[in-house]
Amino acid sequence: MTTATTPPHVTTDVVCLGESMVTFLPARPGRLADVHSWDRGIGGAESNVACALAAIGHPARWLSRVGTDGFGDHLLETIAAHGVDVSHVQRDPRRPTGIYFRTAGERATGAEAEADGQQLAEVVYYRAGSAASALTPELLDERALWDARVVHVTGITAALSDGCLDVLKTITERRPGRPLVSFDLNYRVGLWQDRAAQAPGLLLGLARGCDLVFVGEDEAAAAWDVHGPAAVREALPEPGVLVVKQGAEGATVYERQPDGSDTVTFAPALRVEVAAPVGAGDAFAAGFLSATLRGLPVFDRIRHGHLMAAASLTVPGDLGVPPARALADHLVALTPEEWGTLRLGPGWTETGAEEVRVEVPS
Repeated sequence: MTTATTPPHVTTDVVCLGESMVTFLPARPGRLADVHSWDRGIGGAESNVACALAAIGHPARWLSRVGTDGFGDHLLETIAAHGVDVSHVQRDPRRPTGIYFRTAGERATGAEAEADGQQLAEVVYYRAGSAASALTPELLDERALWDARVVHVTGITAALSDGCLDVLKTITERRPGRPLVSFDLNYRVGLWQDRAAQAPGLLLGLARGCDLVFVGEDEAAAAWDVHGPAAVREALPEPGVLVVKQGAEGATVYERQPDGSDTVTFAPALRVEVAAPVGAGDAFAAGFLSATLRGLPVFDRIRHGHLMAAASLTVPGDLGVPPARALADHLVALTPEEWGTLRLGPGWTETGAEEVRVEVPS
């Protein structure tokens, strides 16, 4: 079983590296063109994971760069308020903090079909030339980066600039004694418009250098024209653990054994009253990583991922209130039949274990 060990002198569980931005969400439903007022939040795949892990008791550090502007102040203050160590975040006086505007709905991966009935979000980024996009390997704080049981990154960072791509190549290069390196593909077709032809190969190369990889089934289809969990594993045989997320169906995990074979574990997702889908993938990664750090079996890791995703899905922003560990452990231990009775809606993480066990009509 692949777990995150603790090397000597390590002071944090997880280091998450990547850009976070100030997010502006419409104060009412509608097209961006029709909205006149906005609610401010934060958004960033890696900082989302760090915040979720800190909220459930794991020491977590976020590494990035922000401007010396008020938006940079807001990011640092908000992420720190979640219990994340932001002391190593660099401030850039010449470049701004990135911002973006979005509506509700799912972000496009490029593989959507109208027949899916999927509501796609309008997302407009103002991140070109941002402080985070100027990150290079030379600017990495090596000591702060590797001082962890797990280093978590995503494919978003690789899309921001050549320097950021080089940072990802540095982190995912296999080397003796490194901590467990976790990679979430997070393929966003809009971020790769200038390098659309190179993106599939670049992302595949980065993923192959990691120990734990998260890939959405839809992302694999869009990026690599690979369909189904078994085909994703065939394309990515190197990682010790491969998590293929299958949306509302569940997730399949391939874990490499000492003899070179794989164990294959599937766990169905939960029934959830979705408020907004944004941030659910990051929350799933946080839940799975938390259970990995605790040395739990693969099946339990997947269920913890589903529970954390449900906490995110039932709130309008990127970050939901995670369930307390006792509640999460109780729900993870349910039988398949009991798990299938759960229907989770807004506020479920603040209820008792019995209150969330609601029968779902067949």
